[in-house]
Amino acid sequence: MLEQLLGLVQENSQQAIVQNPAVPNEHNEEVMNTLMGSITGGLQEHAQAGNLGGLMGLLSGNSATSSSSLMNNPIVASIASKAIGAIMEKFGMNSQTAGGIVNSVLPGVLGGLISKVSNPGDSSIDFNDIIESLTKGSSAQAPAQSSGFDFNQIGYAMADGKLDMNDLIKMGGSLMGGGSSAPQSGQGTSGGLDLGGMLGGLFGNK
Repeated sequence: MLEQLLGLVQENSQQAIVQNPAVPNEHNEEVMNTLMGSITGGLQEHAQAGNLGGLMGLLSGNSATSSSSLMNNPIVASIASKAIGAIMEKFGMNSQTAGGIVNSVLPGVLGGLISKVSNPGDSSIDFNDIIESLTKGSSAQAPAQSSGFDFNQIGYAMADGKLDMNDLIKMGGSLMGGGSSAPQSGQGTSGGLDLGGMLGGLFGNK
């Protein structure tokens, strides 16, 4: 995930950072790294707090149709706030300059990540890859393959807008099937993930 994300940050930073007179050339790379750290840290924070439903909605593009709506997403808004604060603290910029950088770069970076993750034809990264990466080393860790849980089934169904009964049945089979990975009676988790809460977040408003 980090390699793809770094590439997206570099691609979207030319005007807002590299060509920005408010950013000294010797700080270009550091500002990009700070922004990238805020993005990865923000996504990990939500993943490790159990907000997988929100992340799946964001990464599938289900919650955003434009740059403005993307920036209004609660996860993205929290990332933007942290990034602005980090840039102000590290480089002594005022809030207007730091905010201009973040608001110019972040939508393109996350939009590009969403396009990659939600596209079944792009093999560089998928939902399983990114969720495993974000939950690695936390109490919520449950790599998709080892837990028998396929995040791609949910993600691609959300991305193409086909959240109908057939999709739910198919995803339910992935969640509850597979023998040992199925939750025991009275439990709503598998491998440390709150599957009941996740499904509630994904389908509660449908």
